[in-house]
Amino acid sequence: MLPPSDYLSAPGFAGARKVMVIFLLAGLLSVLYAAPALASMESAPASVAKGVLLVASPSLEDPNFRQAVVLVVEHGSEGTIGLTLNRSTNVLLSKALPDITVLKGTSYRLFAGGPVEPTRFLLLFRLKEPPADARSVFDGVYLGRTPRALENIITRAKPTETFRAFAGFAAWAPRQLEAEMLLGAWGILPPDSVGIFDKDPDVFWSDCISRLQAPRVISN
Repeated sequence: MLPPSDYLSAPGFAGARKVMVIFLLAGLLSVLYAAPALASMESAPASVAKGVLLVASPSLEDPNFRQAVVLVVEHGSEGTIGLTLNRSTNVLLSKALPDITVLKGTSYRLFAGGPVEPTRFLLLFRLKEPPADARSVFDGVYLGRTPRALENIITRAKPTETFRAFAGFAAWAPRQLEAEMLLGAWGILPPDSVGIFDKDPDVFWSDCISRLQAPRVISN
């Protein structure tokens, strides 16, 4: 997986930096005109880190992120990269990747990872022994860019090992996400591989909202 600067300079990403600037302006405007934000959410900008889940506030009206749950896969001084986890499409992976023979006859679907570079393929794994070229996101969860890695996962078929395939990703320019959080656009939940891979994407956002709004239990 590439750091944020390399995402924007890699082949096929020409103009992505310009797109991020546009998203910065559009995103901030959409938040400014949103309804009151979630007061009970964990929304401190300092909480953003690789592996956390960004949960869109119910008031966030940007169509790209309305009721979205986004996994942060990179975060630093050059910006933030994420994958939207709950945008399942009607596209079968067997159709999108016809050269991967083990996908034939399967029902795996492609997810829309975000509005940036929608033709870019990214793969999220939960594996005990990841491929050599995979990049760690958090404990036991890795990111890759080669469809061939699917063959290794599907043929092993271990209950704890799974994947999701994404087209595109979400991106924020430096300080953009922090600015949106100060306006109440996002809440944060800790890394959660069960939620990412095992929960129904259709109810994942509502489950996350319930977790954020639940009373806090403070122990001494």
